[in-house]
Amino acid sequence: MSTNTEAWPNPLIAGPRWTSHQFIASEVMDDQIKHQLSMMFFGMSDLGECLEVARQIRVDDEESWVAAWSERAHALQQRAEAAEKRGRNVTAGDAYLRASTYWRASLMHFSHPEDPRTRANAISSYDRYLTLSGYPGEPVRIPYEGSFLHSYLYRSPVAKGPAPLLIFFQGRDAWPEDTRWVYDGAIRRGYHCLSVQCPGQGLTLRLNNLPFRYDWEKVVTPIVDVAVTLDGVAPDRIGLMGLSFGGYLAPRAAAFEKRLKVCVANPGVLHWGDSIRSGLPESLGDALAAGPEVFNGAVASMAAHSPLAEWFLRDSAWKHGTSTPYELFQEFDACDLTDVAAGIECETLVMDGAEERFSTGQAELLYDALACPKEFMLFDEDSTAQLHCQNGGTATAAEYTFDWLDGRL
Repeated sequence: MSTNTEAWPNPLIAGPRWTSHQFIASEVMDDQIKHQLSMMFFGMSDLGECLEVARQIRVDDEESWVAAWSERAHALQQRAEAAEKRGRNVTAGDAYLRASTYWRASLMHFSHPEDPRTRANAISSYDRYLTLSGYPGEPVRIPYEGSFLHSYLYRSPVAKGPAPLLIFFQGRDAWPEDTRWVYDGAIRRGYHCLSVQCPGQGLTLRLNNLPFRYDWEKVVTPIVDVAVTLDGVAPDRIGLMGLSFGGYLAPRAAAFEKRLKVCVANPGVLHWGDSIRSGLPESLGDALAAGPEVFNGAVASMAAHSPLAEWFLRDSAWKHGTSTPYELFQEFDACDLTDVAAGIECETLVMDGAEERFSTGQAELLYDALACPKEFMLFDEDSTAQLHCQNGGTATAAEYTFDWLDGRL
């Protein structure tokens, strides 16, 4: 690939595809900024607001990320509150919606659980939006092991009789509220949709202090127990979709929860530990084999020289409920479908992208391990949806995903 910007028609997007452009010189932060920009399609963000935030972020500076998004969210929330007091409910609802997006964005790259900003205004702003806009979403608390999972039920205004229900959750970083292409695409096609903030995610992590677990069927079965009792839901037409790390979590649950009619893994992941290690120096694999003391020391040395690595390890330890790097990687390795995938019986869609950067090759491994009716869906460069979870191409993602679901769910 040439690095000469004169080789490309537009030197400001110097590369063979739109994905060549970066808004910030950090792969993780850049991916998350593109995630926020993608929500413009639904009025959940705005170009100038996002780029003004991006302008203020310093590479590998977690605090600059939190401060910039929080400042933008706070300004919009103040405008929303003022508009609501004047009876301008449409204006207020629109501003509350974007404020909630930016509050959630501020928490995506932030992992100090003792800091009160982990309990920001994302939930109140989003609920005010739902109330003022009339968008068909309502909060639901799903009982879970003496606590509950924060969730939203989106009822389809065009459903006729008992209708299908799509249950979905996100992965490590994103919130399901931001994945509007899923729940909006569902309800416009006559499906109800239940988006869940599961252990390790969203407010269920930040307010209920519930971390991830590898045996995800213990999470999904309580969700399905509630789903089959919901008015207007056809209990024999329930689908499950997981995005990002959810591409491991959803198939894991489907191997044990037999009330599911279909499963969607976006992107599919066979072994989460292998996907993590693929982005790390090979020497860490040798250190891991040498045991806890050697590995913890090697990781501490790496984190001391890499703010991104330090953030990822701290963030992951919090979300997985571990105290040392060695324990964390044991949790990663427990997330392995090698001996489980063949137990999935429902029809399964495995998705992948030609520029998948965070779990490269894992989708094909999962697909090959399945014995159930299955289909592989690859978003290539010409689709413009080739990034992780179709970032920047969610309209295309909705088109192909729901065309697959229609007639199956």
